[in-house]
Amino acid sequence: MTNTLYDALIAPHVGNTSTFLEGDDGRQISYHAFTCRVAQMANVLAVNGVEPGDRIIVQTPKENDTIALFGGALQAGAVYLPLNTAYTDAEVRYFVEDAEPKLIICDPKDQEAMTTLAAEVGAKTLTLGGPNASLTRTADTKAEVFQTAARGPNDLAALLYTSGTTGRSKGAMMSHKNLLSNAQTLCELWQISGSDTLIHALPIFHTHGLFVAMNTSLLAGAKVRLMEKFNIDAVLEALPKATMMMGVPTFYTRLLSETAFNKAVTANMRVFISGSAPLLAETHIAFEHRTGHRILERYGMTETNMITSNPYEGNRVAGTVGYPLPDTEVKITSPETGETLPANEIGVIEIRGDNVFQGYWKMPEKTAEELREDGFFITGDLAVMDEEGRVTIVGRQKDLIIAGGYNIYPKEIEDVINDVAGVLESAVFGIPHADFGESVVAAIVLDDTKLTQAEIETAVGVQLARFKHPRVYHFLEALPRNTMGKVQKNLLRDQFSQ
Repeated sequence: MTNTLYDALIAPHVGNTSTFLEGDDGRQISYHAFTCRVAQMANVLAVNGVEPGDRIIVQTPKENDTIALFGGALQAGAVYLPLNTAYTDAEVRYFVEDAEPKLIICDPKDQEAMTTLAAEVGAKTLTLGGPNASLTRTADTKAEVFQTAARGPNDLAALLYTSGTTGRSKGAMMSHKNLLSNAQTLCELWQISGSDTLIHALPIFHTHGLFVAMNTSLLAGAKVRLMEKFNIDAVLEALPKATMMMGVPTFYTRLLSETAFNKAVTANMRVFISGSAPLLAETHIAFEHRTGHRILERYGMTETNMITSNPYEGNRVAGTVGYPLPDTEVKITSPETGETLPANEIGVIEIRGDNVFQGYWKMPEKTAEELREDGFFITGDLAVMDEEGRVTIVGRQKDLIIAGGYNIYPKEIEDVINDVAGVLESAVFGIPHADFGESVVAAIVLDDTKLTQAEIETAVGVQLARFKHPRVYHFLEALPRNTMGKVQKNLLRDQFSQ
């Protein structure tokens, strides 16, 4: 029987004695040992009644067995649904009621609450996290072989819920083909191979940490230095022996704050990759100056995995997310008409390719709104594409400010404010205004310099038309962000619309 993702990512490693995972405790797991553990996980799922197509919800700590559980779900034909470990019981309830899982795997500390919730939807619970967790102990007793379930390219492999920063979270249905095609493309584009060692400090409940980082490593046979979380000392220790790192902008700004981070420490590194949130141009410049490496920025979404990437070989331009991936069609369209726009005009990114998801779980109307009949997915992200096809993100369509009939793109204003010496970062958003519809507001984080609002206003006044000027400035200690580092402008709007 064929199983698209398992056959590509895991089955080839049976008998492979090369190291796959190295944890914080120094313990190493070979690829062959990993395949055996995957089979044990698949056996546990089957014993608990999980059949091909059933959903399993996973809200557990990041450890080797969590990765093996993902592999076991693939081998058993289940649909893997990871949840942010920071979600509360109330938040988890929505996902459980919506996804109707057969099995919920949680942290031992959450077992009582999760068992009660699982009973309401007829699901079972197991725990994962530490050696005494029930899933871990049960897996230890199971066979290291499993009859792989048949799963084709269009069968679901995962269900990932969007972050829900605007409205109800939607479950993006990802097929085996969606995930495999993207991993294959990225391995070729970024030249990932069995000679690589990846520093993995990302969470694994998200596209970036799970599908981009883990799937490409498995496909290429790379070694993964698996860190429970981003720890600056652990990263600095791992860098001289690593070749790759995937991270969010915060990782790189924190590294730059360390004097021990320099060219010598990064001499063995092949590539630093950044995503999930925009990387400031000054971070690009400072990073290159300090290390000689130019960060490779790329762009993707829950519904599509990766969409564009700056080139591995070629000019990586700060402030842009590069070119459409091979075999991926990207166009910029008019928000009003849907027609394709000429180069250098702002519009909505639409994408078509094997990496585009199958639709939203139990939301046919929402799926029809965002997935065109011709296969193009309307991302809701605003961007421009130049004559060469290089893409620059302007912002989210939902973040577009319309004041007095003018379209105002927050990123244009943020770029000006961020260039002012003394500004660490900014977020520009709109709040309701009785006369103009919306009013432009800027939230700003300063460094230790004594920068005044008047100085910022002067810089904005020189470079931007009057209708784009923020009417109000708020100075904050930090901008609100989600776990992947994205600024949550919805929270800012709620806070300052009062």
